[in-house]
Amino acid sequence: MPGAIYAEGLVKTFGDVRALDGVDIDVPEGTVLGLLGPNGAGKTTAVRVLTTLIQPDSGRAEVAGIDVLRQPNRVRASIGLSGQFAAVDEYLTGRENLQMVGQLYQLSGRDAKKRAGELLERFNLAEAADRTAKTYSGGMRRRLDLAAALVVRPPVMFMDEPTTGLDPRNRQALWDVIQDLVAGGTTLLLTTQYLEEADHLAHSIAVVDLGRIIARGTSDELKDATGGDVVEVVVQDRAHLSTAREVLARLGQGEVVVEDHTRRLTVPVEGGAKLLAEVIRELDAEGIEINDIGLRRPTLDDVFISLTGHSAEDAPLSRENAPGTDPEAAESHPEAGAANRPRTRADQQEEGK
Repeated sequence: MPGAIYAEGLVKTFGDVRALDGVDIDVPEGTVLGLLGPNGAGKTTAVRVLTTLIQPDSGRAEVAGIDVLRQPNRVRASIGLSGQFAAVDEYLTGRENLQMVGQLYQLSGRDAKKRAGELLERFNLAEAADRTAKTYSGGMRRRLDLAAALVVRPPVMFMDEPTTGLDPRNRQALWDVIQDLVAGGTTLLLTTQYLEEADHLAHSIAVVDLGRIIARGTSDELKDATGGDVVEVVVQDRAHLSTAREVLARLGQGEVVVEDHTRRLTVPVEGGAKLLAEVIRELDAEGIEINDIGLRRPTLDDVFISLTGHSAEDAPLSRENAPGTDPEAAESHPEAGAANRPRTRADQQEEGK
């Protein structure tokens, strides 16, 4: 039986750019799927298809058991969306923003006001409730945007890189809110570039690159698939990075990743502590002094590099971010917040044309 969010064979092109190339998604009710990938991988395009903002060229999708293409209005009434950019009215107060969304959803004025007050408290915005949103910090706007997506307690939520630009304290606070939502039965599709975020929040993870899902599983399953452990070395002298890389390449079981600014090298290995002792001996034989060395399990970053050849923060020039075709940048358009509100009569008339 399909999950609360289900897609099969989604394809979406923008000119010559194939933003989605046969994407399949299945998110069981009450769980979190982390859609992990760099900018331009296809994450936002997938979200925009599933939230009815754009139509795919082919494939099918259901959200909350409703066909996305055949009954988009019913889908919109069943979801909440927090996009990459906060879709709030800067000239309204925080309270007025939430009350407006409630009334668009046809809540009574009294119920909209009550719900706005509850959400302002929940998102620690009560003290700023009667200030205009243009005076809010980026983190406050992000929290207000998420609050707006929750006005009608949707059973399915989409969060497109919700913590981008937030400081660590606000990021952790938002993680807590997300965990509370899921504990209450909400199904969530979360897109992110932050591997720690996917590791922390997602029940399962799908790795997206160049418009395709290239791996999926739980965090532990993906890490285990990378194989073995990882040796991490910090050399004292940057001039020794090249030689240290050669040593690790001889003893390791995969690509050596070098971070020049931190003088850090990492490589997948097999052999555990015995291999670590050999690495130390070889580095010492080469006259390389080290500040730190350790053996650890693979991280999701290691998984991502092994799968794609680049880190999650890198955005290779490809399908979605080729010159002149920037579909994900369209999130900055006011229409991006449209799925946070129900369609008006004018919207429905326009869709019927």
